[in-house]
Amino acid sequence: MIKFPILDSSPVEHDAPLPDAADVVVIGAGVVGVMTAWELARQGQKVVLLEKGRVACEQSSRNWGWIRAQGRDPAELPIVIEARQMWRDMAAEAGEDIGLRTSGVAYLARREKDLADFEAWMPYARDAGLDTRMLTRAETADLMPSQKWAGAMYTASDMKAEPWLAVPAMARAAARAGIVIRENCAVRGLDIAAGRVVGVVTESGRIAADRVVLSGGAWSSLFLRRHGISIPQLSVRATVAATTPLPEVFAGGGVDDQIAFRHRADGGYSLASGGFHELFIGPDAFRALPKFLKQLAEDPFGTRYKLCAPKGYPDAWTTPRKWADDEPSPFEAMRILNPAPNLRIVEDIRQKFAEAFPQLGEVKIATAWAGMIDTMPDVVPIVDHVPTLQGLTLATGMSGHGFGIGPGIGRVTAQLVNGQTPSHDLSRFRFGRFTDGSPIDLGPSV
Repeated sequence: MIKFPILDSSPVEHDAPLPDAADVVVIGAGVVGVMTAWELARQGQKVVLLEKGRVACEQSSRNWGWIRAQGRDPAELPIVIEARQMWRDMAAEAGEDIGLRTSGVAYLARREKDLADFEAWMPYARDAGLDTRMLTRAETADLMPSQKWAGAMYTASDMKAEPWLAVPAMARAAARAGIVIRENCAVRGLDIAAGRVVGVVTESGRIAADRVVLSGGAWSSLFLRRHGISIPQLSVRATVAATTPLPEVFAGGGVDDQIAFRHRADGGYSLASGGFHELFIGPDAFRALPKFLKQLAEDPFGTRYKLCAPKGYPDAWTTPRKWADDEPSPFEAMRILNPAPNLRIVEDIRQKFAEAFPQLGEVKIATAWAGMIDTMPDVVPIVDHVPTLQGLTLATGMSGHGFGIGPGIGRVTAQLVNGQTPSHDLSRFRFGRFTDGSPIDLGPSV
């Protein structure tokens, strides 16, 4: 099989010298980190963006490549609608073809119950002014040549891009704009004085900064716990496969409760399971379990459980929770979280895709990979200041929806960091919602 294109053996592209000081340090160069740094620099801030591995090396390059408003939590809708325009602007500024296309997203119904669930989301679409509509069986068959589905919910204005092209292209544009980006440079910890952030300690030295953004994805909880800060964040393994080139049956993204697919710029399809993840049980899983009970009850069979994570994973039993600033950290021990794909799932989704579109003939897999999706109990992120540590802002827990909304999250995170009133209501994403007695609200996200 072809190897995944971003690995720890990939050449380092960004190796800028580290300054002694910056206005803001951003930890983690996924889509949220890159776009937060970009927006801060636009506001005149001197920004350093640090990545322990490579730009977009984890979930920001391993996702489905959807840029969707459809099915979002209502609190995310205004942000992702703005993000769609930001994607267009960024594609132009990047000066590279990142595969950005307006091709639509279809949620496909195998049963009448699925259609009822989709209908329940339609009021949010109407309130947001989206072009989302319900399709009959015949209309769905017109959209894509298959008789498998009883109907669909379809948003023609939703988009797609190629993840492992898009985020690195954005980072290159950011570097050209003067943002200091350093790959292969783990942040071991925060420099704290008198209860506030005064800098970061990296494996290559200290940088003074009174504002730090943590956008560390699956590693955020481990990083925070070292400083006595706890969030109920878990990570689940999700497997994706890529086919060899095939005729186009649908230009956009489609998903039912069994399979998801998206036509890629190289002519193949990205395939994934529509509702299957795997959780490696570790210390954080036990600590966070009470917060996740409602989510588990909603979909008790959507997650499979593994007794322990592989060595070096953020929630592995043997991963250190404490280390000194002058010694290597877990982030250096595992530069890139690169889980092996579940090959049984790869074969299952290949068969299901072939059955849905028999006119394609033999469906061959060119490669497969997996990513660790960082998720929160209510399936929406934390975007907020950390109240117990002045100067630290958190943007994490994107719960599998971070790629499409990433530019918008970067913008509101930058506004928070600069002390501005965010342009969107972020109360749904507040840090304290898991400790202030608020009920876990999964919302209508589908």
